Amino acid sequence: MNAGSDQERAAINQELKDLYASLSEDDKKIFNEQLQTFLTKEVSRIKSDYESVQGLNQAN
Repeated sequence: MNAGSDQERAAINQELKDLYASLSEDDKKIFNEQLQTFLTKEVSRIKSDYESVQGLNQAN
């Protein structure tokens, strides 16, 4: 997250927690499924980027 300080990060986190708490159970389920999909894609992308960079450090 691009928070400028720990205090700003805490405020953003609290806002997200409050938003999540306000969702219905059905909306929480949808949110969690979408978040899981997003995180899976991002972890895969980061892993691929990491492996690409690691490959630059190896001799041909």
